[in-house]
Amino acid sequence: MTAESFELGPIRPPSEAYSLLIRVTRNCPWNRCKFCHIYKGKKFELRSVEEIKQEISTIKAIQDKLKETSWKSGHGGRVEEVAGAVLNNPPNEAFFNVALWLYSGGTSAFLQDANSLIMRTNELAEIIRFLKQTLPSITRVTCYGRSKTAAKKKLEELIQLHQAGLSRLHIGLESGYDPVLQYMDKGVTAAEHIAGGRKIVESGISLCEYVVLGLGGKEMWREHAIETARVLNEIDADFIRVRTLTIKQGMPLYDEVKNGNFIRATDEEIVEEEKLLIEHLDCHSYFVSDHITNLLQEIEGKLPQDKEKMLASIARFQSLSPEEKHNFMVGRRVGIYDQLDDLYNLHKHSTVEHAIQKLSNDGNQVDEEIIYTLMERFI
Repeated sequence: MTAESFELGPIRPPSEAYSLLIRVTRNCPWNRCKFCHIYKGKKFELRSVEEIKQEISTIKAIQDKLKETSWKSGHGGRVEEVAGAVLNNPPNEAFFNVALWLYSGGTSAFLQDANSLIMRTNELAEIIRFLKQTLPSITRVTCYGRSKTAAKKKLEELIQLHQAGLSRLHIGLESGYDPVLQYMDKGVTAAEHIAGGRKIVESGISLCEYVVLGLGGKEMWREHAIETARVLNEIDADFIRVRTLTIKQGMPLYDEVKNGNFIRATDEEIVEEEKLLIEHLDCHSYFVSDHITNLLQEIEGKLPQDKEKMLASIARFQSLSPEEKHNFMVGRRVGIYDQLDDLYNLHKHSTVEHAIQKLSNDGNQVDEEIIYTLMERFI
């Protein structure tokens, strides 16, 4: 099987795990956020419409080749079986992405990289239309964007993108508290977050806002939670997705921690922060905790009706004994526990106890720095 290929960017949201990836821009046009390392040292570039169209045509050729193989192998043109076989031994990463997309239904596409919304509106709309014409099974097209970029676009431009087929925008809100945004060099204000977010909602494009728990550190956690809730209430996005701050080398924030300018919050403190955030939310968003860095990944629900259920999960964790809290935190960070109920799995609990003995100096308590190091593996 000939190994056609196309360019892929480094990341996509967890919710786009099975989407076809189309790289329409390279890297990040802002690229100054202290808590991000993905694009540091890399230059932002706009790709030409023709170059992107050629790659979409390459994707169609790969799809057609898999369909042809399906007919020849007696599967009647159904690509799922052939795609599944390719996933076990793909000729390259691009082929793997197409096979995974087809195996998962072939209905969703994600436009990479960090802020594809920055493209000229007419050009981005042209690409989306060409994508859907070339690959008509695609019914959902999404991409990352920045609030500031959305705020600068005319409402008519966002409506044009929606009409072309842009289904959802993933926006990194991170915080709604201006001092946190300024310290992290996010390059946007709370007011611009609101302006951009509300304009997206008004355009009809589905909006997903991302919040970083722990971004205020020990000093600004309370304001970070309350002001972020205020901004989210103003926007009233379709989704709120939370991530927990994880710091590793290559991030400017790593140096801030080393020199003592930023003091990280512990898991327990971040849970208290998340509680305060949820208590102050008064919107109609769906709250999602779908990232492995989050301690309580089970906190999820539709606001406002599921607020008490989400707060009950937090209360359940906070009511644990200090020993059981520690067991759960370590269990989550070493990848043994998925949810609080796992505490009552005797085998898992015993495995975590052994891990604590190995990782701790005294056999009882794992140092916070080791827990931070364990988290770094997941980003």
